[in-house]
Amino acid sequence: MGDWGSGRVLRDRNAGLYLLGVVVSGFGTTAMWLVAGIWVKSLTGSDSLAALTVFAMWAPVLAGPALGVLADRLPRRPLLVAACLVMAVLLPALCLVDSAGRVWLLFAVLLVYGICGTLHEAAEAALVARAVDVRLLGDFNGLRMTAGESMKLLAPLAGAALFTRFGGASVALLDAVTFALAAGLFLLLRVDRDAPERTGPLTGPRAGGLARALEGGRQLWGSPVLRPLVSAAGAVMFLAGINGAVVYAVADDVLGRTPAYVGVLYAVQGAGSVLSGLVAGPLLRRMPVRVFTAAGTALFALGCGGRALPYEAAALAGSALIGAGLPCVLIAALTTVQREVPDSVVGRTAATANTLVFVPNALALALGAGLVAFVDVTLLLPALTAAGLAVSLLLVTAPVGTVTSRRAPV
Repeated sequence: MGDWGSGRVLRDRNAGLYLLGVVVSGFGTTAMWLVAGIWVKSLTGSDSLAALTVFAMWAPVLAGPALGVLADRLPRRPLLVAACLVMAVLLPALCLVDSAGRVWLLFAVLLVYGICGTLHEAAEAALVARAVDVRLLGDFNGLRMTAGESMKLLAPLAGAALFTRFGGASVALLDAVTFALAAGLFLLLRVDRDAPERTGPLTGPRAGGLARALEGGRQLWGSPVLRPLVSAAGAVMFLAGINGAVVYAVADDVLGRTPAYVGVLYAVQGAGSVLSGLVAGPLLRRMPVRVFTAAGTALFALGCGGRALPYEAAALAGSALIGAGLPCVLIAALTTVQREVPDSVVGRTAATANTLVFVPNALALALGAGLVAFVDVTLLLPALTAAGLAVSLLLVTAPVGTVTSRRAPV
């Protein structure tokens, strides 16, 4: 935390307010994310349906390129506030979910949750790229990851405790309150001009909607730096999706614990992510981005293997490695997008990158929900380890592009 970049980021008023908003909303989101699966499991008894709750939240990233256009065409701060307020109003409807027959309502709310989250991510990426010194983007994204992931230290345990004592509705109400508080914090941001200039052939008023949506993909595909990073991140998140889908089976079949023990695994994973986020900025300034990404991928892969062992210590260590590795992959990809892409299209490019990274994750969650019913988890997890190490090796052996930022330092 004493690194000069992190210190400069934390002294900035806007950055501090935004990170506080991430902490507040992240607490409710993390608690809800965990409890949604436990809630469905308790009402239906199905591991597969429990895993599909996370799939419902991630599915809207399929529309990322289209939703990202909004972040490039509208003021970003109002989008952040609006997304939070929509969820604050909608989440209390989950108080009606009290039987297996009403589980559909939970899935519907989670789907809207994902839509608002996709909009929020695109608006944030574009707003931050304009407001933060290009040399500090890695530090900011690392601290943002730390702020969000630190909630996994407390939120899963708090959510599981609330669910056990008062039921899922109490967690939904908590999440609604945190979204309302976050909206208030985002309103306090001071942004002189948070929507980009609408110039250029694909951003002007005569450009077609499809052309505007596809511009993000063109930016990614045309960059020899971004293309391998986003491709590797998508591959890693596919493996992470399968790993996430089998976590209930790890708690039950491998460790012999109740579904609520998943909260402990996620808390330890959050601790690993906190550490990773704190060191991401300094490491990105001291090592090639490909090497940083490959190292994170290898840590994640080894963590998956640790969860296959029938020992709690191994499962906890594996969770810590997973938590430390995944943020490296995501921070590297997002930071490079913000550095490489022109401001007028950074929102849709970031949203497109999120689609390419997280759609494999969502598909893998669905695939994993089916695989866990037929494949022994102690065989599936070592396979994820082998695949992850292969991705890591490809990153460090493939030809390297040159990072040439298209932004001038602020």
